[in-house]
Amino acid sequence: MTESLKAGTYGFHDLRVGDVIKTGSAEISANLISDFAALTGDRYELHLDDSAAKVRGFKARVAHGLLVLSVVDGLKFEAEAKPEGLASLGWDWRFEKPVFAGDTIRAELTVVSKRTTTSSERGIISFRFDVFNQDEMRVQQGTNELIFDL
Repeated sequence: MTESLKAGTYGFHDLRVGDVIKTGSAEISANLISDFAALTGDRYELHLDDSAAKVRGFKARVAHGLLVLSVVDGLKFEAEAKPEGLASLGWDWRFEKPVFAGDTIRAELTVVSKRTTTSSERGIISFRFDVFNQDEMRVQQGTNELIFDL
């Protein structure tokens, strides 16, 4: 098992390929799912109705994949070890397994690559995210590139 970075804020020069940041956890509650549906307008019944979800073969209503990704992005900056990124450049993401109302998620971020920009004033770090539920089952996975000031 890889050991995570100690508490602190990490800039571009502090992070190395292979470093791991472990986030805290967050519950994906039924209210959070409903609030996300109201905020985004995505009121697909799979997200809002247990009966509709069961008809489609799920044990209960399923959280929006983008809700889980959004919560994970927040957990990234609430972690004890925080990347001091300036902005996100994009995501490449997979929703591997459903997240249900009442599940608790957490993430592990691994530095997979880093480079400076052509101007050499900023750097870009690519993080692999592995998102786990309370049963340690990976439910989402992907990469996120952050730009850093040097």
